Amino acid sequence: MLTQEIIRRKRDGQTLNRQMLDLVMRGIADGSIGDAQIGAFAMAVYLNGMNRDEAVALTESIRDSGQVMRWDDLDLAGPVLDKHSTGGVGDLVSLVLGPWVAACGGHVPMVSGRGLGHTGGTLDKLESIPGYDVTPSDETFRRLVKDVGVAIIGQTGSLAPADKRLYGVRDVTATVESIPLIVASILGKKLACGLETLVMDVKVGSGAFMPTEEASRELAEAIVAIGCGAGTKTSVLLTDMNQPLADCAGNSLEVFEALRLLRGDGRNEERGEGRNSRLYRVTRPLAAEMLLQSGIASDTEDAEARLDRALDSGEALERFSRMVHGLGGPADLAERPEDHLATAPITIDLDADRAGCISAIDTRSLGLGVVELGGGRRNAGDAIDHRVGLSHIAALGQRVEPGQPLLRIHAAERADAEAVTQRLRRAFTLSETDDVAIPPLVHATLREGQSA
Repeated sequence: MLTQEIIRRKRDGQTLNRQMLDLVMRGIADGSIGDAQIGAFAMAVYLNGMNRDEAVALTESIRDSGQVMRWDDLDLAGPVLDKHSTGGVGDLVSLVLGPWVAACGGHVPMVSGRGLGHTGGTLDKLESIPGYDVTPSDETFRRLVKDVGVAIIGQTGSLAPADKRLYGVRDVTATVESIPLIVASILGKKLACGLETLVMDVKVGSGAFMPTEEASRELAEAIVAIGCGAGTKTSVLLTDMNQPLADCAGNSLEVFEALRLLRGDGRNEERGEGRNSRLYRVTRPLAAEMLLQSGIASDTEDAEARLDRALDSGEALERFSRMVHGLGGPADLAERPEDHLATAPITIDLDADRAGCISAIDTRSLGLGVVELGGGRRNAGDAIDHRVGLSHIAALGQRVEPGQPLLRIHAAERADAEAVTQRLRRAFTLSETDDVAIPPLVHATLREGQSA
């Protein structure tokens, strides 16, 4: 069947079957379909949508457009599972969760991405570790997944190649905001990793990818339906992004924070750090959901007990250290991170100019502030300064007095810090009253056939 006839069918609101979608995705992957037809296909889907069967077929076609990893020949001791997030600010969950779940008996082949817009990227954070190779050989990747239980790497050219071209065209044809295309892009890459279980972290709030809570829930429901329809047990936690997840944002800063949590460093429990932190209180339920859905744990109590043992014993930290060393990083990163992770030469506290209680935070603006400091990309291919970012970010509901810091800026040059101060100051709304509604960290859990 001709590609233009498939596009015509979708343009006219008809449904496409798996064979048609396979033909289009194979053509996108091998280059036989040009950008004009890719754009027309994306626009037809954007305008007319897809039913569940179509969206499942599209996801499977993207998954099967390249290599689909198999693990049955490695005789793994536990299930193959993963987590993926729609992205946020100060969201370093993957750095902690991957080794934590591996320490509980899971095998986590985590293929992650780079920063996009105001959101930080897991690969950018890991590349702040000297020597860490995000593009290892398949042999190294598979060996680490088997022996260590976790390897966090970047997408290879052989995994879901149709998605890379399709996404690139969507980005320049105003067709990004399509639920079927978003879900197929996310799941196509993840399911190509041969997963038995996937837990998604879909963000809600001022720093989220989706513009409203309703849109985030619609995306979450579609991910559950399509992921399960494609044969992978899939569940979603809707988690809060009305403020940064950690109290820092920036690549090296977030690696430092991940190590502190994996080491069990409470630092200042009263300040909401360590195991009282938002980061811990979101990572733990995501990890527990992975253990439950994969069958490693029998119930929530069992999952939480396993996670506590893995953290308290140091096993989760050891898995992180072995992964880093196995991918070319320093063997003693966990013991001496300050010897390996670069820090910015300039630190400036941004003080409150009046008293008040923090009633709202424009989290997206904080993320864009990190980008302006050089910690993210304005254009694809831009170099990143891993040293820069923000720390000691004040939290929702916190009362500040004049001269008390709202956050600390880590910059390469004093002029860079001064250039972002107004944006960062405007990100905080102060109110006279202390009666501030703080959203729950986990808004809902969605599983096949149920939601909570």
